[in-house]
Amino acid sequence: MKTDIQRGLVLRNEKCHEHYTTEFLYNLYSSEGKGIFDCRINVLGHLQQGGAPTPFDRNYGTKLGVKAVLWMSEKLHEVYSEGRVFADSEDSACVIGLRKKVVAFSPVTELKKVTDFEHRLPQEQWWLNLRLMLKMLANYQISLTEYISGKMEHVTRRTLSIEKGF
Repeated sequence: MKTDIQRGLVLRNEKCHEHYTTEFLYNLYSSEGKGIFDCRINVLGHLQQGGAPTPFDRNYGTKLGVKAVLWMSEKLHEVYSEGRVFADSEDSACVIGLRKKVVAFSPVTELKKVTDFEHRLPQEQWWLNLRLMLKMLANYQISLTEYISGKMEHVTRRTLSIEKGF
């Protein structure tokens, strides 16, 4: 970690060891890495939303998991040399997902350019142009002359008002 490597990943199964919990590993790396690197916990189970997964969700998740593992294996073979791994290209850290109906790997550096980190959303979203119609269907009190279609309108506590119709 003292070299040019800017990222690392620790994968752990919840049943790997009774004492080496996620919290223990986080505390260990946080304590040992002061001034050299920082760490975060990302428990994938906590990211799930929307209730119980359907058979489609499970099947799709399995397919994405297989593609991700095959991709990681391929990348490791590409960057392995003389007993060391040199993962210094932009595509060495990617996110798997759908892009125009095709499963694709997007480099994190690319995603950084198009992400609104403050609100944890993409900067441009295809459905933003539908918001005017959605507001009309929901009986919002809107002014068509002042409304700018396609702009993100982040909701804050100050803008919520029952009297003003939200």
